[in-house]
Amino acid sequence: MYNDTLPDSTHAHLSQEHAGTVKATLQPVGENIQTIANTFYSKMFAAHPELISDLFNRGNQKQQAQQKALAASVVKFASHLVDDSAPDPVVMLNRIAHKHVSLGVTEPQYQIVYENLMAAIAEVLGDAVTPEVAEAWSAVYWLMADVLIKAEKDLYASDGVADGDVFRRGTVVEKTELSSTVTAFTVEGDFTQPKPGQYTSIGVKLDDGARQLRQYSIIEGSPARYRIAVQKDGEVSTFLMERVNVGDAVDVTLAAGDLVLQPGERPVLLISSGIGSTPLTGILRHLAQSGDPRRVTYVHSDDSAESWAQAQETRELVDELKDGSLQTYFRGDAERVDVGALDVAGADVYLCGGTGFLQSLREDLKQLPAEKAPANVYYELFSPNDWLVA
Repeated sequence: MYNDTLPDSTHAHLSQEHAGTVKATLQPVGENIQTIANTFYSKMFAAHPELISDLFNRGNQKQQAQQKALAASVVKFASHLVDDSAPDPVVMLNRIAHKHVSLGVTEPQYQIVYENLMAAIAEVLGDAVTPEVAEAWSAVYWLMADVLIKAEKDLYASDGVADGDVFRRGTVVEKTELSSTVTAFTVEGDFTQPKPGQYTSIGVKLDDGARQLRQYSIIEGSPARYRIAVQKDGEVSTFLMERVNVGDAVDVTLAAGDLVLQPGERPVLLISSGIGSTPLTGILRHLAQSGDPRRVTYVHSDDSAESWAQAQETRELVDELKDGSLQTYFRGDAERVDVGALDVAGADVYLCGGTGFLQSLREDLKQLPAEKAPANVYYELFSPNDWLVA
């Protein structure tokens, strides 16, 4: 599922009265938004236990990562509505929309979120939430929801499926250990063609009966087959690696994700860290196998040569490129990616890795002088808080 057009928030406007109320309450709401988010999820899961069982990632909930994501998104969108100097949150909205369609989220679920979010705001802020304040923040929520609902409907339509109809049963046909912590799975089923860099949600039923979902980038894909790399770092990944074998069935969603290879003639610079190599390997594969003439530089950072799960595949793909090169940095050898030493000027840069890695690289890229700056920077982060690095 993919559209070239981004979610459109340009028509989202508060009334003058609502804007004044939001401006006046933005600071107290912002200061308490983490508590509000925690309270919201507690209320919603108490009323709808099926959501934490079958839709939301329990690991992210335990780490409060999802709560932080909600807090960041609401405050950022509200700021955009009342401050002309605030950046347009279009990138944030696009990422949320892709995450939602990969989980089969549909319009009626926004009402559930609204009811529990407003109840949480009232509980945390108490008497400060007058009817006027509640009305103004309701307007903020529904403006943001309307933008997302429209974007998500367009994404579903891009694959010709009904809203939410993204789950398919896939059969594992290959399972290969890539390193001591990473295993590749190939699943076959009735899917759709992924774009290079996209991901799929894999769902498994755990021993307690919960159907848990986790997104995995697609290394190689077709309408009938997705290959993913799984790192053992959570209950879904652990279950897949220890309990799922060739011949077993899993839930698989149609491919989604906003980090995709963009067309053009500019040089391509791919920079990954750890398991962040997965979506960039998918992009690299497309560049190599399509005979793309662009100059491509792949840069990878890892703990060691042994921990780099996709080393052999990456080297083989770089060798297939018309104009390609590979650079590696291993932290065990006290090596760090040096952006200043890379040929970044005028390139389309694609980044994927942990939060700290991305924040550091994005800051380094911003510090480059104009004549050495990239044309564009695209990124993927394996965390609900991806827009916090924007």
